[in-house]
Amino acid sequence: MKGKNNSITDVPGVLVGHATLVDGDIQTGVTAILPKSYNWFREKTRATCHVINGFGKSIGLTQIEELCTLETPILLTNTLSAAHTADCLIKFMLSHFDEIGGTIGTVNPVVCECNDGYLNNIRKQVITERHVLTALNNASVDFERGAVGAGRGMSCYQLKGGIGTASRVLELEDKSYTIGGLVLCNMGRLEDLIYQGKPIGVELKEKIEALEERDNGSIIMILATDLPLESHQLKRMTKRAVAGLSRTGTFIGHGSGDIVIGFTTDSPVTSKAYAVTTPREILHDSYMDDVFRGAVEVIEESIIDALMEADEVTGFSGHNRKALKNLL
Repeated sequence: MKGKNNSITDVPGVLVGHATLVDGDIQTGVTAILPKSYNWFREKTRATCHVINGFGKSIGLTQIEELCTLETPILLTNTLSAAHTADCLIKFMLSHFDEIGGTIGTVNPVVCECNDGYLNNIRKQVITERHVLTALNNASVDFERGAVGAGRGMSCYQLKGGIGTASRVLELEDKSYTIGGLVLCNMGRLEDLIYQGKPIGVELKEKIEALEERDNGSIIMILATDLPLESHQLKRMTKRAVAGLSRTGTFIGHGSGDIVIGFTTDSPVTSKAYAVTTPREILHDSYMDDVFRGAVEVIEESIIDALMEADEVTGFSGHNRKALKNLL
């Protein structure tokens, strides 16, 4: 069953915000995903990541992989703005948490990217701290999808890509949980596109006379849930994103950076010392098939959502990406 808004923000407490830049050859932006607790550094979110194909320049994944925690919001942007965006996120965290840089340690900013250089003049590196703060401070339950935020200049299956989202509600015994997905999609060749189980890509390619292109894009996939998952269960969930991705047709090409971050808002990891051990409920493995199915479905639907919500865009050097919704 789909969530109330069919969005990652159906997971209680999760918010999403954008800053979008549209000005001739500038077609880019920033998207922020905020986990449940605004006390991110002191109450770290349980998280994992999974790299399907590592042709990417993401920041912060090694610490997530090692410690299985997330201590900042997740920011998405274009490839050549990732480093500056991470610096802006560090400054944002320093302004909120006085203890960062002291005896407790530094902070691990998490920034993921895709290359929007086909529609955006990426060499201009126009993302500023103001844009990062706009995305963070304007985050809400309701947010735009398609050619907005980090997705403004992205292409997907040689059509207009961008930001997409979806959710599923799991009824397990007498309890209800939510899995939400959000994608920044910038991958695939048109001839490979599968829509609602039908291979429509070849027909569309002939219709719009699309040129032959390599699969040199990328996709960032975010999975959020309130399920009480242990770290290894979260890891297993994130790995299933590849099934949802492949359902839309991509074969995950050599030049594609395909990365998943998964987190649960259940039972944050506090930096304050309590007892030696901390009791908590963990989902029984017998229910993991429901979790896997939910994760696969929200990733597939999020990609289609990005394609269907995106408007046609003409940008850098007159390059154009048509909107799927105008072709069906």
